[in-house]
Amino acid sequence: MAESGEGLGTVPEHERILQEIQSTDTACVGPTLRSVYDDQPNAHKKFMEKLDACIRNHDKEIEKMCNFHHQGFVDAITELLKVRTDAEKLKVQVTDTNRRFQDAGKEVIVQTEDIIRCRIQQRNITTVIEKLQLCLPVLEMYSKLKEQMSAKRYYSALKTMEQLENVYFPRVSQYRFCQLMIENLPKLREDIKEISMSDLKDFLESIRKHSDKIGETAMKQAQQQKLFSVILQKQNNVKFGKTIYINDRIPEERNEIVLKPVFEEEDENEEEVLTVQDLVDFSPVYRCLHIYSVLGDEETFENYYRKQRKKQARLVLQPQSNMHETVDGYRRYFTQIVGFFVVEDHILHVTQGLVTRAYTDELWNMALSKIIAVLRAHSSYCTDPDLVLELKNLIVIFADTLQGYGFPVNRLFDLLFEIRDQYNETLLKKWAGVFRDIFEEDNYSPIPIVNEEEYKTVISKFPFQDPDVEKQSFPKKLPMSQSVPHIYIQVKEFIYASLKFSESLHRSSTEVDDMLRKSTNLLLTRTLSSCLLNLIKKPHIGLTELVQIIINTTHLEQACKYLEDFITNITNISQETVHTTRLYGLSTFKDARHAAEGEIYTKLNQKIDEFVQLADYDWTMSEPDGRASGYLMDLINFLRSIFQVFTHLPGKVAQTACMSACQHLSTSLMQMLLDSELKQISMGAVQQFNLDVIQCELFASSEPVPGFQGDTLQLAFIDLRQLLDLFMVWDWSTYLADYGQPASKYLRVNPNTALTLLEKMKDTSKKNNIFAQFRKNDRDKQKLIETVVKQLRSLLNGMSQHT
Repeated sequence: MAESGEGLGTVPEHERILQEIQSTDTACVGPTLRSVYDDQPNAHKKFMEKLDACIRNHDKEIEKMCNFHHQGFVDAITELLKVRTDAEKLKVQVTDTNRRFQDAGKEVIVQTEDIIRCRIQQRNITTVIEKLQLCLPVLEMYSKLKEQMSAKRYYSALKTMEQLENVYFPRVSQYRFCQLMIENLPKLREDIKEISMSDLKDFLESIRKHSDKIGETAMKQAQQQKLFSVILQKQNNVKFGKTIYINDRIPEERNEIVLKPVFEEEDENEEEVLTVQDLVDFSPVYRCLHIYSVLGDEETFENYYRKQRKKQARLVLQPQSNMHETVDGYRRYFTQIVGFFVVEDHILHVTQGLVTRAYTDELWNMALSKIIAVLRAHSSYCTDPDLVLELKNLIVIFADTLQGYGFPVNRLFDLLFEIRDQYNETLLKKWAGVFRDIFEEDNYSPIPIVNEEEYKTVISKFPFQDPDVEKQSFPKKLPMSQSVPHIYIQVKEFIYASLKFSESLHRSSTEVDDMLRKSTNLLLTRTLSSCLLNLIKKPHIGLTELVQIIINTTHLEQACKYLEDFITNITNISQETVHTTRLYGLSTFKDARHAAEGEIYTKLNQKIDEFVQLADYDWTMSEPDGRASGYLMDLINFLRSIFQVFTHLPGKVAQTACMSACQHLSTSLMQMLLDSELKQISMGAVQQFNLDVIQCELFASSEPVPGFQGDTLQLAFIDLRQLLDLFMVWDWSTYLADYGQPASKYLRVNPNTALTLLEKMKDTSKKNNIFAQFRKNDRDKQKLIETVVKQLRSLLNGMSQHT
């Protein structure tokens, strides 16, 4: 029962396994079969039995199926056998037909092969044509490139290269010739760069050589434009009836030299106006710039161009060592600089980025500093005012030219103010020579006037006004000498010369007026004053000449107001303006006159000394000659003649000279008496000396120069007179008694002076007569002298103790 129960449980399991085997993929049947063996020990046997039963069932079903379809199968075989015969017949026919068809197609095959071959050739030709149509434009462009290279059309060649690379080469890049072309293009580009750079170098060298011509042309054009403006302004001024002062210029009649062009025209009839493009071919730099732009290396080109131009700028700014010797040296220097910057300005405006405004400004500032340093150094060597003036005109044209191209030039005009001071210095040196020549050629005598024509000629040169002289009949004399009108004319010429430098400096009339007055003051206070002082100090200038110099300076001083008016007429600036500088001529001529007066006093005293040195007194004479000494009479006659010349001098000058001469003569005579080398003086010598002093007093009382009050001039000899009276009268008791009293008769006699002279007389008394001690009168006189000497010494000792 147990087994039967177990058997019933196994049968469904085997059926399930069989169903799985039948329905499962063969590759996956392994696990199912393994489950048969995993079951109970007899399960395999039972499964096999079950499998055999299943197989038998299937065989039965197959057999049923075959039996069901067997008749149909037999019928089909029977039909197929019938068809076999027909099939064999058909095969024979097909084989025959095929044979006949093959035989007929052999010729067609041959023709077809020919057609195929032709079609292949046709296709190849078409392909070749298509490829050639692609290659021919490339070859044509490359050929065009070669032609452009040969024709030096490098910019076009680079554009052709771009087209080849971007358009044509991509179409034929698979061909070897294309690769060769592609490989050759970089070399062609380098060749173009080298060639264009070589052209640029030639261009740079060319503009370096032609810079002076470019600058000269530009400066000519600037000057012509300026002259045209000047002429136009002159015409307008004439039209409106104005005085012609153009840009603070000097009057028309003095402006002939100023309007003379700095640059002489080579061809006066040449009307063509040349430009920088007419003088320089800029195509190399344009071409090189375009080439480097196309090559993408524009920065390299810009750096190279700027570097080379900076080097050229340094060369242009380096002057020649002897530039200061001639105006042509300065002109070449300026024209080269102008040419350089005109080219740079042109490059700035016609190219994009090759040079920039910042670059040109930096270059100009560097150049301007160098130019100013060079001009400041070289102009300092100029000693010719005409050369300095021409240099100034060149600088003005130079500045105006560059200003027209947009370069700032204010520093150049500031430099001109420095050069103006130097110009004034050279003018002062030149006029110092002019003044010296005038003084050397002057005869220092009044100007003789024979007729009215001569008088008008002098008056036209110098503003002389004197009603008394005008009333005189011809011939007559003007008080001043020939040097006065000549100096006045030369001062005006100096003002004209100074004014020439002030024009075109873009300064107001007030500033020009101030400059003229300051430079004229320098001429008067320094140059003319120095020349006058040197003239006064010259040894060959005598008293007559000094008198004439004083007269001349008086008239020159009076003419200063006319110089003021002269400057006012030029500048149209009134003297009443607050800031107007006054001329210092008054003080200049006053100082010169004072110096001349002092020199008169000095020379007069020297002349007196010369006469005094001729004195030959016999100091031991017993009796006087009874007349004054010859040297003194000659001296007095000389003084009389000199003081007659002094009548043309101002009264105080003549009086001072006369008083100074008398005082000096008195002092010299006193020193003669008190000379330490003079050991003895007799009474006779004193009496003779008294006669000479009397002549001096007579001369003083004769009023050799009018204007003295009473006996003022005689007081110059009061010291001598009281001393001589004391010895002549021998009034020692009165002298000693009244000494120190304001009302003393011998107030001017110094005890020391009296003692010195008395000792000289004492020694004389001893030596005159060795027997004097035996004569009572002589003994008494000697005792009296000794007594007076003791009293004087006692008086002097008392004075020293009191002091």
